[in-house]
Amino acid sequence: MVQTPTKTFTLAEFLNLPETNPASEYIDGKIIQKPMPKGSHSTIQGEGVAVINAITKPQRVAWAFPELRCTFGGRSIVPDIAVFTWERIPIQDNGNIAENFNTSPDWSIEILSPEQSVTRVTLNLLHCLQHGCQLGWLIDPVERIVIVYAPNQLPSSFEEPDDVLPVPTFAAGVKLTLEQLFGWLKVR
Repeated sequence: MVQTPTKTFTLAEFLNLPETNPASEYIDGKIIQKPMPKGSHSTIQGEGVAVINAITKPQRVAWAFPELRCTFGGRSIVPDIAVFTWERIPIQDNGNIAENFNTSPDWSIEILSPEQSVTRVTLNLLHCLQHGCQLGWLIDPVERIVIVYAPNQLPSSFEEPDDVLPVPTFAAGVKLTLEQLFGWLKVR
């Protein structure tokens, strides 16, 4: 994770900077660059978006977006997967999807990379929950654990292969066990 030295920025200054690759986030006046996604991260992200969208998107219930910048509550973050219920997806006057999402996702999913701070990622999930997010997942591919965050509740950890991961009510059709999620990483 790359952090700018000592200079602090305003949110407006940050939003006027060119996008970086990998994405940078604005947190408490600092610009923090996310690590470049690697194999496990990219696999879980791609499969997760596909599974969620296969169930929620055809019925126009929700839409999962990979690496979508969400600016709200004085921060600008880029969850690995940001899921928005259909009625909360920002749209332009012509009905097309908006370029800027200035609200929290309804479900925020983060996939921990080895170079990432668990604390920093957890704080982003908590920030989402404080601003209306219904559920947050922290997926740790190395430890093969998913920690689930819900508003006004203690976090829950899921470590057993048969554990069915909780999802927001709007995504009730998404039935996923820990074994299925980490099974996406198997090539043979």
